[in-house]
Formats: sequence, C-alpha cells, structure tokens
Amino acid sequence: MTREEKRVKVINACIAHQQHIANVAKQEMDSAQQQSNDYGANVDRYDSYRTKMMRARDMYAKQLSNANASLRYLQEALRMPPFDRAEHGAIVVTDKQQFFLSIGVGKFVVKDPSSPTGMQYCFAISAQTPIYLALKGKTVGDSFIINGIPQTIKEIF
Repeated sequence: MTREEKRVKVINACIAHQQHIANVAKQEMDSAQQQSNDYGANVDRYDSYRTKMMRARDMYAKQLSNANASLRYLQEALRMPPFDRAEHGAIVVTDKQQFFLSIGVGKFVVKDPSSPTGMQYCFAISAQTPIYLALKGKTVGDSFIINGIPQTIKEIF
C-alpha cells in the first residue's frame, strides 16, 4: 500500500468516526426539541422543564456545528499530499501508536486486514495537545518522550 493510500484510509476512518459523532448530536438535538414540543403548551414564562430541553437542544446544536466544521477540515485534509515531517494534517506512526495531527476526536478504528485483529487504532489529536507539541517538526527516525514513555517515529504520511 502506498503512502497516499494509507493516508486516505486513515482519514476516511476519521471521517466515519466524526460523521457518527455528528449523527448522534443531530439525533439528540432532535430528541430534545421533540420532548419540548410533546410537553405541551407553556404553563408559564418560567417553565423549567421546557427551558431544560431548549438548553439541551442548543448544546447539541453547537456540538453538531463543531462536528460539521471538523468534517469540512477532514475533507480538505483528503486533498493534501503525504507529509515528510510531523505537522498539521500529517499521520505519524511510532513504534507504540499512530497519530493523526488534525482535530481532537481521540481514538478511532482503522480497518487493517494485515493486522492480527483486522484493525488498528489511531489517535486524532489537535494542535493544543502536549503530544502534538512533542511531535511537531520531527521526521522519521526521531525520538520523543511523552508521559515518560520513549517513542520513535517509524513513518510519516
């Protein structure tokens, strides 16, 4: 598999993970709206249950907006060429784990038939994390220590 194919595979897995997050936020937002509507007519101006449902709806709407913005970034990342240096948009494989330097969504699964389990894990991390700062600017063969654990970069794409 080429570097470009590996890159597309990881980014598509991250997109699927982020799309799931967006779908859940949309479902919860719609559910909160429906619960508010089903509650009936306003009893009074300070109806605490309806206020609670509207706050929940607004919170999920914000989560949905953030998820959609992240999805747009990931779509743009698909058009980027493979990287030779650890920077925003790169995928960095160390001797211990794999990182996607992009948005902060955490751990997601990448299907990998060559792996004994048929999958591998990748961590999508944002530029504000200590791991990102430790990786930034490094190249293949460089080492770094995070949380007292030494790691060596095996591949960047």
